[in-house]
Amino acid sequence: MPRIKSLSRRTRDSERGAAGVLVAVMMLVLIGAGAMAVDVGQIYAERAQLQNAADAGALAAAQRCHSTPPDCPTQALPWAQEMTPGNSNDGATTVDSVDLSVPNQVTVVTSTLNGTSGAGFLTKMFASALNAPPVTVHAAATAAVAPPTSGSGFPLAISDNCYNLSTAVETAEVQKISYKPGGTCTDPSGAEIPGGWGWLDQASPCVAETQTGTNDMGSDPGNNPPSGCAAILDGWKATIEAGGEAKVVFPVFDDATNQGQNGTFHIIGYATFKIWGWKFGNNHSYEFRNTEDDPGMTPDLACPHGQDRCIIGQFVKFETIDSTSWGSGGGEDFGTVEIKLIK
Repeated sequence: MPRIKSLSRRTRDSERGAAGVLVAVMMLVLIGAGAMAVDVGQIYAERAQLQNAADAGALAAAQRCHSTPPDCPTQALPWAQEMTPGNSNDGATTVDSVDLSVPNQVTVVTSTLNGTSGAGFLTKMFASALNAPPVTVHAAATAAVAPPTSGSGFPLAISDNCYNLSTAVETAEVQKISYKPGGTCTDPSGAEIPGGWGWLDQASPCVAETQTGTNDMGSDPGNNPPSGCAAILDGWKATIEAGGEAKVVFPVFDDATNQGQNGTFHIIGYATFKIWGWKFGNNHSYEFRNTEDDPGMTPDLACPHGQDRCIIGQFVKFETIDSTSWGSGGGEDFGTVEIKLIK
């Protein structure tokens, strides 16, 4: 009996030793798995920041390349670099490259930059204890520039005969686009739609939905603007009087047919007009800085008389970024474009 007791004790001691080894091995596995989870999470977080930076850099460079194309080849990289740091948590991101090889596209590639040490790699917090090397994370984004093909806005269409983008800078030609009498900008064929002057059918008060291509936009005949425009015009006025710029995107048409309510306009693209003044009716919101005594006005630009109708200003380049109200890709390029991330 004593021998049996001795054997039983040794067996239990052996089992305790085996369990200790198993626990030690499992601890190493769990620590390794935890280290990998934390460090992989850190890498994914870094890549998300780099993607934000690449997206911002691509959009910024594309916008500036469209507004000032002569500077694009030499300045696209600095323009992208201006936007990338603010879109990473540590305020530091390397812009590896800016690719302009595809027309109307800008591709930006970013990589890790440590905001404290300036190193170009990411030191893993736990996996380095397992002799894992640091890593460099990359991200890329491409922004495309294309003219709009559809949109909604102020219900006035402008003939392509009136369009003159010139150099698309603040010194671009200031012009008056008039409704008859004396107007030449209702129909390029010379056959004006009586009372039309490009007023469009409305989808909602003072808003028309338009599209380029084969669709013909219906006219809203009459000398005065469609109803419900006072609030929009007051907004333009307040912006201008506060020293700002009222830039409005108008659809551009190349043909007009029929007369009155049966009239249609064939929309081919969109152009942005920096507005100086207007006369869409008499008094109140419907006329603003439209006489030769107003700031910047001249006798040639003024539109003061009873039934005269006009809008005064200059065509400028305009970029809208990731707008939900504009479709892009296919309309004629009149200096107004939609910039979107495509990958």
